[in-house]
Amino acid sequence: MKGLSLPLFVAADHPAYAGHFPGNPILPGVVLLDEALHALAAREGLALAVGHIKSAKFPSPIQPGAALRLNYAATAAGTFHFEVVTGERVAASGMIAFAATHPVDGAP
Repeated sequence: MKGLSLPLFVAADHPAYAGHFPGNPILPGVVLLDEALHALAAREGLALAVGHIKSAKFPSPIQPGAALRLNYAATAAGTFHFEVVTGERVAASGMIAFAATHPVDGAP
């Protein structure tokens, strides 16, 4: 994917690994998406409160201690295609969108 890239860090002792799954821990997709959403919002200066996941796929599991990178590219105003990779494997991919904020019912 052409675009920008930044490292993601999830501690090997993150509490989500403990119950997902005992004896064979993998990072839950929701934790991976949360990290990607936060990193993208911070990097692009976008309001996290108006960001949401439009689509996501998880083709490869993430074990504790894996080095992760978030690769992303804008596809339209406020919309980004992303991939989370570890080595040469794609662990997650999809679309993240950040809505424009507008006053509600004429409020300033």
